[in-house]
Amino acid sequence: MEGTEVRKLTELEDRHWWYRERRSLLARSLAGLTPGDALDVGAAGGGNTRVLRAHGWRAAALEYGAEGAQVCAERGIDVLRADATRLPLAPGSLDLVVAFDVLEHLDDDKAAASGVFEALRPGGTFLVAVPCDMKLWSEHDVAVGHVRRYTRPELVGLLEGVGFSIEDVRSWMVLLRPAVQLRRRSSSGSDLDDPPAWLNRSLHAVVALERWLPVGNLPGVSLLVKARKTA
Repeated sequence: MEGTEVRKLTELEDRHWWYRERRSLLARSLAGLTPGDALDVGAAGGGNTRVLRAHGWRAAALEYGAEGAQVCAERGIDVLRADATRLPLAPGSLDLVVAFDVLEHLDDDKAAASGVFEALRPGGTFLVAVPCDMKLWSEHDVAVGHVRRYTRPELVGLLEGVGFSIEDVRSWMVLLRPAVQLRRRSSSGSDLDDPPAWLNRSLHAVVALERWLPVGNLPGVSLLVKARKTA
């Protein structure tokens, strides 16, 4: 992600409907896990790292770019500047790794997944979010540096291929997929914007409905996976 996009994200993420709900998804994914040592890979402004800390995890951020690392440091977040495909950590040193909207930026996503597997202790958890379905590919993906969008079998195959057991996989932003698909047809750049307050509230209300609706197996805009290192 470009430095200007990181700054833009940081300014928006506390109030923006998409980031608010993504933090809620992360918080719910932590239910039932015993807090320990965690790493937020591709943390950008560190919003998810702060969620981890708020839930009792000893969490640090990992950022490749200087701008992202600087933003995290400015926000008082412990940050490592490193490549997600070469984690600078001892094997078996983590209980949890979060990589929300990271793998799609990497040419070698398998190396990243394998590195996470190596860094986790037995029983450790890997929480993943990625954009899905190349039918939704647009100038937005180009602008934010995506290499691909995933199908469910592709993402599951990637994680199982390096040794993970899949505990849960579901779609996200199912209700808003038609609107996203329509917008992406005429997209000329990143969709990251600062909507009016009324629209921000409305979009958050729609996407939050998915917390209670059985739509996780329907086509969405993103995929969420909880995977476990069982040995």
